[in-house]
Parts: sequence; structure tokens; C-alpha cells
Amino acid sequence: MSFLRHVGKIGDRKVAIVFREVPSEPHMALVTYTETLNRILHDAMINCIESDIGQSSENLADALNRSYTQDGKVILQLLHKEGLLKKVQTSQVIVTPNPNTQIKLEELNKILDEMQQGEEAVRRLAEIDDSRGMQDPTMVAAKRMRDANKPVKGIQAASNDLLGDNVIANNLLQQAQRMQAEAKGLLAESQRLQDEANGMLGISTAPVKRGRGRPAKATVVA
Repeated sequence: MSFLRHVGKIGDRKVAIVFREVPSEPHMALVTYTETLNRILHDAMINCIESDIGQSSENLADALNRSYTQDGKVILQLLHKEGLLKKVQTSQVIVTPNPNTQIKLEELNKILDEMQQGEEAVRRLAEIDDSRGMQDPTMVAAKRMRDANKPVKGIQAASNDLLGDNVIANNLLQQAQRMQAEAKGLLAESQRLQDEANGMLGISTAPVKRGRGRPAKATVVA
């Protein structure tokens, strides 16, 4: 692989960059020293980093939270349980996406943040131009789906330099609640579009009203 995200060094020690920025502390990052991992955890970690989900995740933690070891344990939770997550200064981490490229993590973070802000501005201007300031229902639905699938940026680090159990649990709960809310919105939008289509086709969606009282007696034909 010519370019590999989420890998770097601190001095001569190799690290996997789990969070490139700690929330409220952008000068700090969370890493794990890969040389300290046992074989099972190390192999699962490397497989996750090299996978499509690992390379497409803004933070490696998002991928690790959805990846498992051979014995079925969530990698991120196992790293926390074993005390293998360490908070370090971004200026100490040298990112090595390939053998010929080296850049400090603090510098890379600035570049990525500027790129992200630029892309967001371009996207918002394009949406305004396309809809001419109006909320297009299909665009709203698509945006909700994209936002629901975006990785959550950061799980707060506990004061002891490790991720707390409550923080991880709260993060997962927030993701579930957000996805549930978005799903309800999409279902409502889907029903509205279906009703609109039925109206155009002349299909009545109103419930059939039954008259009150006894049904009329059937006429018996001899």
C-alpha cells in the first residue's frame, strides 16, 4: 500500500494514531504503541488500519470501535481495558504514511482541518445554489443520511489519560439515538413522497369509512 493513514512514530517507537486530536485539547492525541500489543491484538489492529473502513475513517477509533479480534472482542474497548491508550502531544508524533513521507501530526492536523472547512464551505454554497435557498426534500433526506453515517469526531478522554467506560458507552448511546431520530425523519419523508405519488396517480390513501348500524340483509335468490 503506497499511502497508509493512522500510523506514525514517537522517537523510534511505532504508534497507531487512535485519535489525531483530543476534544478540547487539540494539541494532544491518543495513540497506542503497537510494539506493546500481543500478537492477536496487534494483527487485528493492523488489519483494521489497512482495511477500507480504517482508511476511510477520520479517526482510527471509529473503525476500531466497529472491528473485532479473533475471539470477538471490540478492539477499541480492549485497548482501553488493557490500558494501552496513551495521550501524547501532537508535536511529538511523526506521521509516516509511507517510507518517504514524514510530517508532524500537529502540522497535518492543521492542513486537514483547513481542507475540511474548505470542503464544507464549497458543499454548502453548492446546496444553496442548487435549491435557490429552498429546502429540497430529497436533498434534506440525503443530507440526513450522510450526517447519520459520518463518524463521530472524538470520544472524550478521561483525566487519567485513558478513555473512560462511561464515555465510550455514552458515545455509542448518542450514535444510536441520533441514528434512530434520523431514521424516523427519513420514514416520515418517505411516507410524504409516497402519498404525493399516490395522489398524482389517483390512488386514494384515505381509510375506507364504514357506515354505522347493522349491515343490510342480503337478498336471497331462489
